Order: sequence, then C-alpha cells, then structure tokens
Amino acid sequence: MRDTRESRLLLVLLIAIAFALITVDIRGGEASPVDGARQAAATVFGPVENGVASAVDPVGNAIGAVRASGARHDKIATLEKQNAELKAKLGSDDRNRSRVRQLDDMLKKSATGQYGIKAAEVIAIGAAQGFSWTVTIDAGSKDGVKRDMTVLNGDGLVGRVTTVGPDTSTVLLANDPDFTVGTRMESTDELGFATGQGSRPLAVQFLNGKAKVKKGDRLVTFGSSKDKPFVPGVPVGEVVRVDPSGGDLTRTVYVRPYVGFTKLDIVGIVVQAPREDPRDMVLPKKPKAPAKPKPTPTVTVTISPNGDIVDTEGNVVGNTHESPSPSGNATPNADNAVNEQR
Repeated sequence: MRDTRESRLLLVLLIAIAFALITVDIRGGEASPVDGARQAAATVFGPVENGVASAVDPVGNAIGAVRASGARHDKIATLEKQNAELKAKLGSDDRNRSRVRQLDDMLKKSATGQYGIKAAEVIAIGAAQGFSWTVTIDAGSKDGVKRDMTVLNGDGLVGRVTTVGPDTSTVLLANDPDFTVGTRMESTDELGFATGQGSRPLAVQFLNGKAKVKKGDRLVTFGSSKDKPFVPGVPVGEVVRVDPSGGDLTRTVYVRPYVGFTKLDIVGIVVQAPREDPRDMVLPKKPKAPAKPKPTPTVTVTISPNGDIVDTEGNVVGNTHESPSPSGNATPNADNAVNEQR
C-alpha cells in the first residue's frame, strides 16, 4: 500500500474502531456484544493453535529434558571425579607402601654389604627404537654420582652408570647384551663372566670348563679393579640351566637374575665401596629343606605250635594260652606283646 492521504485516513479509522471495540468489550463484561465474534474466531483459529502447541510442546519438553540431563551429567561427572580421586589415593598409598618396602630392602642389603649408596628413582626407560636396556634415574653429578658406578636394589645387581648429567644419569641394565660382569659362585668361588640376553636368563661362562655347577647355585659379583664399575658381593642370580661342557675350555650356564628389570622403581648407586669383600653375606638366606619324615618302626612276631609268641630276634614275649594273673591283671597276650614292642 502506497503512503497516500487516503491510506493514512484509513489507518487512523481502523485504529479508532479497534479502540472503540476494546472499550465496548471491557464495559460489556460477560454480555459483551463482541463475544460472538470472539467465539467464532476461537472456532476458526483453535485447531491451528492446538496444532502449533502440539508441535511446540515436544520441543519444549526436549529442551527441559536436555537441561535436566545436563544437570544429571554434571552430577555423574562430579561423582566419577570423586571416585577417580579416591582410587588414585588408594593406588598412591599402595605404591607408597611398595616403595617403602623396596627402600627398606635396599637399605638392608647395603648395610649387610657395607655399601655407601645414594637412593634414586627410575624416571624413564631407554629409547624404544634402540635395542639397549637402559633407564634414567633422578640423581646426577650434583648428588655425587659418577660414571661406572654400580647400581643395585633390594634384590641384587641392577646395572652400572654409563652417562651422568647434573641432575640425572643413565644406567645400563645387567640384562643388556652389551653388559658383562665378573661373577663368583657361592661357596666354591668358581669365577666366570655373565652377559645379558635381554628377556632371557643371563649367560655365564665359567673359566673352569670342568667346574661343578648345578641348578640352584647362586652367584655374586666378583668386583673390579678399584671397585669400578662393579663392587664385590652384589647378588647376581641363580642357575636355572647347565649346558654340558663338551670338552670346551669354558662352560656356559644360564642364570635367572634376582632383579626384575621390567619393574624397576627405587634403586641405589654405590657411591662408596665396602672396605672388605662381603663375599656371600648379601645373598638371601637359603630356605631350609623340609625335614625327612621319621620311619615308623614295625615289629613282626610269630606264634609257635605251643602258643609262644616269638619276636624277630627269637625272644619269647608271651603265650596265647596264658590266663589272667591272680591279681586280676591279664598277662600279656599276643596283642599286648605287639603293642609293647611298638
């Protein structure tokens, strides 16, 4: 519609009529003359309104559900976070107990062997792309750590220090193929050299090709000149297999190391060697062999034709025809005789 004088007059007229109808409706109350028109409009537009409402209501319900779901989600997330924190706390307590136990075992080992140690924690493992078995510890030159120092834990020999930084150091583990350590067998003092084989047992070559070695024999470190890179007496492992010498000058046996190289945590760097070789003192005590059961003595008796009961040595121990004594106590019969001998 164009903005003309007639259109303006029409708009003013319509507005005036609307106000007049509103005034009449308000004043008329329930008997309003426009009530019929209102009902007719409701009849026409009611179904449309219901349809719109039915279409809009699910959306509103969905919005309410999403809001409620969000509140529930927040509550569930809070509970999950609390559970995770509780589990972390419990796990941390278990780990702390494990670390305390490891440290205690290591201190006992160092006290027995008179080793001066610096405790450290394993903070990283060697590069995955390499074939070397190494770990990084959180102790370095600032802590007195130097290259070619022995590293041990509560179980035994871990390895030796190869690289030293101000705050960290790299340790070559005893199961690395490039690792070799001189060993001495418990009690017999047979010497050899142990070489790492990764996840397999250490291979030990004894200098004496005819050395008597059996499964279960235990080895310790022999020690190096000026105690570097190895101090003496550190437990290495236990023999699990013996290969026949076959006339060779040396003999190879396989030793299961005491240390679990895949679960290292607390270790100790030997910063001061013992004054004397501890020899076998640091090895754990061997479990006592179970006592042999005592044999139960048995007695064989025979009965002669006259009723005499004779033991294995030919002694007459009773007679089957004997009657009870005057005192009322029966004399030994065959059963009593056997029982007495037992």
